[in-house]
Formats: sequence, structure tokens, C-alpha cells
Amino acid sequence: MAQILMDTDLKDVKFLRRGKVRDVYETDDYLLIIATDRVSAFDVVLPNGIPDKGRILTQISIYWFNRMKDIIENHIVATDVKDYPKVLHKYKDILEGRSMLVKKAMPMPVECIVRGYLSGSGWKEYKKSGTVCGIKLPDGLVESARLDEPIFTPSTKAEEGHDINISFDETRKIVGDDTANKLRDTSLRVYKKAREMAEKKGIIIADTKMEFGLYNDKLLLIDEILTPDSSRFWSMKDYKPGKSQDSFDKQIVRDYLLTLDWNQTYPGPKLPDEIVEKTAARYREIWGILTE
Repeated sequence: MAQILMDTDLKDVKFLRRGKVRDVYETDDYLLIIATDRVSAFDVVLPNGIPDKGRILTQISIYWFNRMKDIIENHIVATDVKDYPKVLHKYKDILEGRSMLVKKAMPMPVECIVRGYLSGSGWKEYKKSGTVCGIKLPDGLVESARLDEPIFTPSTKAEEGHDINISFDETRKIVGDDTANKLRDTSLRVYKKAREMAEKKGIIIADTKMEFGLYNDKLLLIDEILTPDSSRFWSMKDYKPGKSQDSFDKQIVRDYLLTLDWNQTYPGPKLPDEIVEKTAARYREIWGILTE
């Protein structure tokens, strides 16, 4: 099995923070984001990761960032280590393919989620109230149904645990009317363009989560975009509304963990080699389909 990068240690570079998947460092003018192979489930980072997951997430993000430039600029400064500050060159073996040098944008305090299909927490809310994030949807929709028009369903960012879905009115109170409108309109444009591109390759993008940041008073697309960790990808040929769909992501991991007697708190259980290999193959598969 390929070597798995769980943590980074760039000894002479300022370390900022460690997320569930990404480690962030700071150079004089930029941030360095490194995607590790860590995998989380039920908000718990598991003891072992998925080989090359970080490289795949990074390469998919770069692919989409480049294709959305006509809609909105992004935070990328460089993705090739030779173009990074010299202090980082000696870490090429760690950084190559799984890192991005980016502008120091100030992240917006809301996550921007677009749903084109009724799934996940949206489906749960719809069953109870006929709404998703306060948006009234037609009666009689089934699980995984395609929505006539994609909807913008933002959430607040949580340092720990699950993010909390909020209404568009609440978004306007948090960021102001103009910024809220721009976040919504840009998110919908990015989703619609990506959906059209993916459908030509036989892939449904059921929903996706985006992050935006302010840099010199300009809104930029930041973090990751349209990856298996931030989106639900389904196969068009296998799509059957009325039930949950098989996703190109870490669903294999979640399904395995649900068979265990585990209370979904730290420390998480170690994944067997078979589950790790199957999940790695799933990530590689969607990477190949999307970026071919």
C-alpha cells in the first residue's frame, strides 16, 4: 500500500493550524495549504488515512479553480513547488501535488452550499417540514429527486461538530445584503457550470459546499472546490430517485463504521486495509472521470 501522509512537520516554517484534512502554514506573504491523507467520519479524524487522498483533492480543486476563473477569481498564487518561496523547496517530497500557495484572504463566516438534488440533511428537513433551510419546495418530492432549480442553502461554520444550516435572511444579517447576494449568485453560477460539465462525463453533482474570502476588498473562491470531500458525486447511469445514491467519496468508510460498536467519538477505530484500498480506488476513479 502507498505511504499515507497523516501529519506534516515543516520545522522552519510558521505553523498556523491543523484541520480535519489540511495543515496550514504561513510564509511572509502567503499561506501554504497542504492536503494530507487524513480521513474523518462523523466529525472524528480516524487513526489511519487514505493513500494519495490529499493529492487527489488538491488536483481536483486546481482543475475546478482554473475552470471557474471566468466567474470568480480564486486564492491560488502557485501550485508548483519550484514557484514557492525558497524556504519550502527542501520539502518538495511532501508538498509536490498536494499543496497550494495562496493569498491570505479573510474567510467569510458562512459556508456556501448549493443543492441541485434532495439528499442528506436537506432530505431530512424536507420530510419534516417540506422545506430546506427555510426554502419551501414542492410537495411529493422523493429522496435524491432533482430540483427544478438549484437552491442556495448556507450554513454557519462550526469549529467543532456539524455546521448549522441558516436561512438567506440570516446570511444577510451576518455579511450584509450586497455580500450575501454576491455569495448566493456566484455560488449558483459555479454550481450550474460545474454540473453541466460533469453531466457530459456521466456524473451528477448532487450538492456542493464552497468557501469564499475577502482579499483587498475583493471576493475570492478559496479552500477547496468541487472535491469528493465537499460535494456529492453520483453516477448518472446508476441514478435512481427514491432512495439514497452510491457516492464517489468516503461513503465506504462511513458504511463500515456503522457496522461497528463505536459511539462516534474519539478515538476512532483503525480502518482495515480492504476498506482503505476500496476508498482510495473510489477517489482515484472520480479524479480520473472529472479531470480527463
